[in-house]
Amino acid sequence: MAMVALPAVAPYSGSMEALSDIARATADRHGMFADASVVVVMVSGGADSVALLRLLAEGALAPGAALSVLHVNHQLRGDASDGDEAFVRSLCDTLGVTCTVVSHDVAGYAVSAGLNLEDAGRRLRYRFADEELDARCAAAGVPRSAGRIAVAHTADDRLETFLSRLVSGSGATGLISIAPVRGRVVRPLIDARRSDIVSFLDALGQDWREDATNADTSRERSWVRHVLLPVIEERAPAFEQVARRTMQVLAEDDALLQEMAEAFAHDFAHQDGGALVFNRPALRTLSHPMARRTLRTGIVRTFPDASRMEFEHLEALTTGLADDAFARDLSSGLRAVAEYDTLRISRKDSALPVLAQGLLHCPGSVDLGDAGTMQVVETSGSVATGPDRVSIDADAVSWPLVVDGPREGDRIRPFGLEGTKKLSDLLVDVKVPQRLRAVTPVVRDSERVVWVAGVRLAEECRVTDATERVVDIVWHRHGMGTDELTG
Repeated sequence: MAMVALPAVAPYSGSMEALSDIARATADRHGMFADASVVVVMVSGGADSVALLRLLAEGALAPGAALSVLHVNHQLRGDASDGDEAFVRSLCDTLGVTCTVVSHDVAGYAVSAGLNLEDAGRRLRYRFADEELDARCAAAGVPRSAGRIAVAHTADDRLETFLSRLVSGSGATGLISIAPVRGRVVRPLIDARRSDIVSFLDALGQDWREDATNADTSRERSWVRHVLLPVIEERAPAFEQVARRTMQVLAEDDALLQEMAEAFAHDFAHQDGGALVFNRPALRTLSHPMARRTLRTGIVRTFPDASRMEFEHLEALTTGLADDAFARDLSSGLRAVAEYDTLRISRKDSALPVLAQGLLHCPGSVDLGDAGTMQVVETSGSVATGPDRVSIDADAVSWPLVVDGPREGDRIRPFGLEGTKKLSDLLVDVKVPQRLRAVTPVVRDSERVVWVAGVRLAEECRVTDATERVVDIVWHRHGMGTDELTG
């Protein structure tokens, strides 16, 4: 692949509808650059991204915005990749646009992350683009929301993605294909055909780089582009317009359903530390498709890297809402486990919380590690009964008290009940999740259990009419999931 020469910068003088008109109409319709102060355009060196850069550099789309270029060298094609980088640098110099180049071993990343090359490259490009845009916005003294990442996807890319997903299998959301706007990412050329791009560049005398792998029809995207799409358009010349209308209808329906799912995910789930916790009974009131969409919405909101979770996993999660013993490893390093009335989704490598042991003096406090802190304070004036603050008869125990976790054979006489109960049975009865039972703080007077924090006070330590000295024990929890303990 030879390095191509750069022409002098010249205005577009094509006789057909100007590409700039198509792009400007698309940008205006979707408000792509309405509040943009900073624009980072991703330029590979191919025809589409070169055309987008020329339009932006001429001020046709985002006048007044600070423009810069990001080029990612994937290190996949040896000298050809380096040639792409040199081309983009030279073009930016000619246009007077600042250029940032990031070089990364995409193949190595794909292996380490368990991804195919296309997905690995896409994830890295957008990660680097987000970082570059954040830096540019910070340097300009504007909020992140004032920045845009301009990407050169075209109507052909959208058609090819639509067909690829149709062939490989996809739900309605996937068939929407490539959205014109997603967050800070904008695609001004999404309504332009590749022929519009070529005509624009030819009229300028502007060269570009061609990636030889794009002609390899053993790859699905190339097969769709060079074999399937031409056959369809020969048989149905209006296919692009028909497909665009279909994608628009799907997008409108999807937006309505997504709005509903966002509301359900907000009402039926919450974050607990680094985990996402769904209310299983609430989700089961939804139709199966809406429950599945709500699950996906909550997961992607909490774990953005799970945006391409396979349908099979989402379907299993939805079906598993009725299974009290449900547990499943998911993609993106996640794991889902049913815990009583909840479905908990967390990172598989999340460290288990650790309960630190210690002595609790009166007054005094003790650090419990991941379980927070516990302290003895003067009574608030009324008798506290939990779950995180209890009043006790200070003379009914021997100070200092010991705080640790449940022990084999522990028994307690729960406040308000006759007789004793195994502590292990009590934790099950009040639905403390299994992963938290070993780190539930237990306050002891020697071998006697005084209080199972967040769960029950012992009957013999309660405040009575004969009590002369009252103190409160207060448990201050923090991020270990202990909010799931019940009083």
